[in-house]
Amino acid sequence: MEQDKLPQQKLDYHLLFLLFLIAIVSAIAIHSAQPSLPEKLQHINFAAKQLQWYVIGAFVIAITMLVDYDRLFHVAWYLYGFGMVLLLGLELNVPGTVTIKGATSWYSIPGAGNFQPSELMKIFMIIVISRMIVNHRETYPEPTVEDDFKLLGKIALALAPPLFLLIRQPDMGMSMVYMAIAASLVLVSGIRWRIILGILFSGVFAVSVLVFVFFQFPDFFHKYILKEYQLDRFYGWLAPYEYSNEQGFQLIRSLLAIGSGEMYGKGYKNLDVYLPEAHTDFIFGIIAEQFGFVGASIVVSLFFLLVYRMIHIALESHDVYGSYLCAGVIGMITFQVFQNVGMTIGLLPITGLPLPFVSYGGSSLATYMLAIGLVLNVRSRTKKFMFSSDE
Repeated sequence: MEQDKLPQQKLDYHLLFLLFLIAIVSAIAIHSAQPSLPEKLQHINFAAKQLQWYVIGAFVIAITMLVDYDRLFHVAWYLYGFGMVLLLGLELNVPGTVTIKGATSWYSIPGAGNFQPSELMKIFMIIVISRMIVNHRETYPEPTVEDDFKLLGKIALALAPPLFLLIRQPDMGMSMVYMAIAASLVLVSGIRWRIILGILFSGVFAVSVLVFVFFQFPDFFHKYILKEYQLDRFYGWLAPYEYSNEQGFQLIRSLLAIGSGEMYGKGYKNLDVYLPEAHTDFIFGIIAEQFGFVGASIVVSLFFLLVYRMIHIALESHDVYGSYLCAGVIGMITFQVFQNVGMTIGLLPITGLPLPFVSYGGSSLATYMLAIGLVLNVRSRTKKFMFSSDE
């Protein structure tokens, strides 16, 4: 009778428990970072606000669970169009847009703070690309090489408009997340590996050409490819101590904080190293300084278990559309965790991407909870059978 249970009776409690543990980590980390924030932010209890967003996120999950994810298949392009309208509004600078640090990426919502539409558009991209792959596979059940390239072309056409608008904002970090979502779905789409490897090698070749042009034709590079201010993050990443007062300042402070935590950390609220954006982009440095390598490893392990559980749900699903939805969410979260942790330890350039579920942020947290809701939705409608249908 397992298959007759209602969706709400088939919640994945393993996934919810992991999310609960990460929420505790987030509240503790943000609360401990409060004293290191600028004076103008001291009166705001960010930990309490984060927990409020978790409560809102719980309602988002509940609402998502009420709607069969199959219905999203039919409204995918409407959601995509809605997301594009929101991004175009930022490009046209309509009333209500907010510019922070040179990027016009938010709308101001009275009483609720700032809303970043590119966060919501990430979910819409997962829904749309998943639908495209399903439709393509139904049209071409035994695809040829030409058919695989057709699918790649369709995905590229869907990805190009939002990617162009994100680059215009500019928001390179979010642009990378969109490409990571598309890449994760391409990997599971059934496209031939030799085509995927060919694209990968082409990307490596393109980067090599850019590096060559940068050193051999610097004037052309700065005029037509990347501006000087866009290269600052690379300068600060590759040679932080040479640019310690500007581009490399954040990375140096992050490395000092993480290194000073050593194995077991300095203890709760024992913070000696000033970290800019401590409650958002560099929350991992706050955790590592207080709880050391052991504490940081526990946080990374929680994310590993979260992703592992979502992979398990994707593999259990009997519906390919549900599996693709899970794959897109997995790709999105995995990339952002890797990017955020990587930038705090100097492994990757600083992009301003928050640590999912841990960094303070209303619209980003609500989006991640919506993504978890999609995965739980797939799990709740996955039926288990006593006997396999395979002969």
